[in-house]
Amino acid sequence: MPSKKSSARKTAGQAALDWDPVGLMAGVDEAGRGPLAGPVVAAAVILDDQRRIRGLADSKVLTPLQRDRLFDQIREKALCCAVGEASVAEIDTLNILHATMLAMKRAVDGLRLKPAKVLVDGNRLPRIDVLCEAIIGGDAKVKSISAASIIAKVTRDRMLAQLHEEFPQYGFAAHKGYSTPEHLEALRLHGPCVHHRRYFSPVAASFALEDGTNVAIGVS
Repeated sequence: MPSKKSSARKTAGQAALDWDPVGLMAGVDEAGRGPLAGPVVAAAVILDDQRRIRGLADSKVLTPLQRDRLFDQIREKALCCAVGEASVAEIDTLNILHATMLAMKRAVDGLRLKPAKVLVDGNRLPRIDVLCEAIIGGDAKVKSISAASIIAKVTRDRMLAQLHEEFPQYGFAAHKGYSTPEHLEALRLHGPCVHHRRYFSPVAASFALEDGTNVAIGVS
């Protein structure tokens, strides 16, 4: 028998049900759709109702210290969680929307336990073989999506800190690839590197007409 009726939510790509299936629920969110550089990262989290985590919220309203603390607690207390990513090459090939959906699919596929339903932040759904529902503003409304937003954000921030070691001239550790004045000035001075998204403006304008020219090389 189905469980109690779920609260009304906005959905996309799939008809809303007035009941939730019995079984595990996974929350899914992404980090890194907007930056000019680096991969897009998604996370899927199934929380344990018996091991509550205080302070879960949309990662964007948390401080870095709060996110790091919650990241460790989620990894410790969740039933399972998984991360998926789509590379810069995949973003350039597929476009950022489809690359984001691919990262989400990889995250869900990576879960140790198969959920009965997946709750996705936003208004688009990845193509997966599990019942799913899109929830606009879900990272602030649904605990499992909040947890996924934290896992995705911290994971990607740490990736960009690693890229900073290879390409310190861009300041990736500070701006995480976003279009800040400092990042734009670094692009003007040094041109793009292999981790920049070729078709994101203003990166596209920084690439030379011929592939492979005016592309920065990392420090050894």
